[in-house]
Amino acid sequence: MSTADVLSSGPSGDERLAPRSGLRRLLGRPELGSVVGALAVFVFFSLVADSFLRASSMGTVLYASSTIGIMAVPVALLMIGGEFDLSAGVMVTSSALISSMLSFQMTANTWVGVGVSLLVTLALGAFNGIMLVRTKLPSFIITLGTFLMLTGLNLGLTKLISGTVATKSISDMEGFPTCRDLFASHWTVGSVDLQVTILWWLGLVAVATWVLLRTRVGNWIFAAGGNADAARAVGVPVARTKVGLYMAVAFAAWISGQHLLFSFDVVQSGEGVGNEFLYIIAAVIGGCLMTGGYGSAIGSAVGAFIFGMASKGIVYAQWNPDWFQFFLGAMLLLAALLNAWVRRRAEANA
Repeated sequence: MSTADVLSSGPSGDERLAPRSGLRRLLGRPELGSVVGALAVFVFFSLVADSFLRASSMGTVLYASSTIGIMAVPVALLMIGGEFDLSAGVMVTSSALISSMLSFQMTANTWVGVGVSLLVTLALGAFNGIMLVRTKLPSFIITLGTFLMLTGLNLGLTKLISGTVATKSISDMEGFPTCRDLFASHWTVGSVDLQVTILWWLGLVAVATWVLLRTRVGNWIFAAGGNADAARAVGVPVARTKVGLYMAVAFAAWISGQHLLFSFDVVQSGEGVGNEFLYIIAAVIGGCLMTGGYGSAIGSAVGAFIFGMASKGIVYAQWNPDWFQFFLGAMLLLAALLNAWVRRRAEANA
């Protein structure tokens, strides 16, 4: 779906709801290419790794997918809105550090640290968005600056307060068990160990898909990403939409940060650097265009699932993990080419 499509949809109806054939709707889905890619990766590792098809292996694959997928969902929405966030990976660590250090230093219930961390992390997202719309600078520059500042703050403040590069353990503090139940619990179904992050991931995908396809905000996101000037001309609140998208990324970073903290009790200040590229890769593999205005939340989930299968499939196949980055890069290139081909076919049939 393009900005022109959104803006040309008159008040009498949403273009997305116009009757179309089943084949045409299928070809028009942004995630079509990634679904084909996911099937190919699944078949490939099923053939080369005997343990890949075990039920217990699928639990591990889903967990790896969910840790990327939680962040890939809002990152995909932000890319559809025409922007990037290079601070997303470091923001996850910042959120965990705030919760941990605040709870430990104040000797407070861990829920206090978790609540303050939510407010501070949302403020970081709002900062990115407000700086973007006020300065008109590219999001690459704005969020790169935030990335560098947060990286320095994470290391500097952690060493200043804790004396080391890691936080103190908070596992014996009040509120820790209930926080861990919400952010880092797991349960066993048969021989499959399932982490609570999978529920967070699927919930975010469902909410984001509903927002994109069934609400006016979804139209605003597509319009802001495709042609911001044209969108403003017809009354779309582009600035508020983009600030909101950055805050959505911050909210997901808060969830991921709390999972990181309550899984391991302590947090290393240098974690998270480079993960922002994994979130962007999952969104691109899932069909989001780098130029904005096109993509889906479901596609980002499929992209994260491909990432999970690849990262764990290489282990199950007993390959040298040094080749993982090459495999990931090749997968990204093939996915981008496949998505471009699918989109051209869809536009030709429209």
